[in-house]
Amino acid sequence: MRLLLVEDDDMIGESIEAGLRGENYALDWVRDGGSAELAAATGSYDLVLLDLGLPRREGMAVLRSLRARGEDMPILVVTAREGTAARIEALDAGADDYLGKPFDLDELLARIRALLRRRVSRSTSLIVHGRLKLDLASHTITCDGAEVLLSAREFAVLRVLLDEPGAVVPKRQLEERLYGWNAEIESNAIDVHIHHLRKKLGAGLIQNVRGVGYKVAAS
Repeated sequence: MRLLLVEDDDMIGESIEAGLRGENYALDWVRDGGSAELAAATGSYDLVLLDLGLPRREGMAVLRSLRARGEDMPILVVTAREGTAARIEALDAGADDYLGKPFDLDELLARIRALLRRRVSRSTSLIVHGRLKLDLASHTITCDGAEVLLSAREFAVLRVLLDEPGAVVPKRQLEERLYGWNAEIESNAIDVHIHHLRKKLGAGLIQNVRGVGYKVAAS
């Protein structure tokens, strides 16, 4: 999953970045409102973490602008602004959730998981597909009840494919969902991840749609 962090405080941003990367999220970090709008317009993100007190363009204006141009990714406002009025304004402007600073990192991660589940109409952190069970909270996977060890990238590829079984996911979209700006991507990186997943979980799980991308069969 690829997230966009919009935060101008270096200390807070570094803490969030370390926590999210530790949970195997791909993350792009910008420090002002203008850069946030540009990043959202040119990148593909599963969720945005948005501060409100930003330079160049205020966070509430960014929020309204993203929603006005049809951006539908979940937006979690993370801000030091207190009070019911600020929360109401952000939620009415299109925010999906609101978290005040200071916050506990585990709570932030839980809220992120909840918003990502909601985006694909999932009520729990457990994805069940045939013989497979993916636990998004613990980042574990079992096949026929036995745990299978996957790398962070392999887990991320499988999660994206299982978000909508039967749908073809283009290779380029997989790259955008898995890698941030500063990541070096080898031309065959996705193919290698798919190869390893097939070896560990069965050759027939992931299908190649020639010239388009990959999919897992619908249950």
